Amino acid sequence: MRIRVGLVEDHRIVREGLRALLAREADFEPAGEAGTAAEAVELAGRERPDVLVLDVGLPGGSGVDALKRILAASPRTKVVVLSMHAAESVVRAALRAGAVGYVTKGRGLDDLVRAVRAAAAGQSWFSPDVAGIVREDSVRAGIQDPLDPFVVLSAREREVLALLVDGKTSKEAANVLGISERTVEGHRAAIRDKVGARTTADLVRYALERGLGTG
Repeated sequence: MRIRVGLVEDHRIVREGLRALLAREADFEPAGEAGTAAEAVELAGRERPDVLVLDVGLPGGSGVDALKRILAASPRTKVVVLSMHAAESVVRAALRAGAVGYVTKGRGLDDLVRAVRAAAAGQSWFSPDVAGIVREDSVRAGIQDPLDPFVVLSAREREVLALLVDGKTSKEAANVLGISERTVEGHRAAIRDKVGARTTADLVRYALERGLGTG
């Protein structure tokens, strides 16, 4: 399935760089660009992208305010915030306005790609440096942890995690799944990032607490 991705970033050189990098993803299709809050709202109404990557620091109005108008213009569009800020106030304002993902600019492109794919699949994805804020707010609100592996991990990542929990090495997991050991290691790194785990033991503990694997 092709994912139509709109891009809102006021710095032209950054926007052009992101456009080029995202174009490398075979399942991504460009769905317009904008550099101001007003242009972002117009873009959403005109192109109705599946996912809109939005920098909240925009000229001509707050990106958070623009987010609300973007969703009013195109309710089915999923918005992933891309920001240099990881301040709690900014993160919470963006999520209250309707963002389903939040990636800080200090992270790599892989994080943005994961967030876009998660959004297109109806899931949420947050950079590890803001995930703690999301967890804390969820606990306070008494709702399910939005970083539960069954919510934010891909089907393949869940398979890899289940095999690790059951005591398989990366090589053994690769043989079971019919993929390379290097690919399994890549999935392990992605899983650690998503759930905020530092070690394999942390991963196993996290998964067992949520009933994944036989233990």
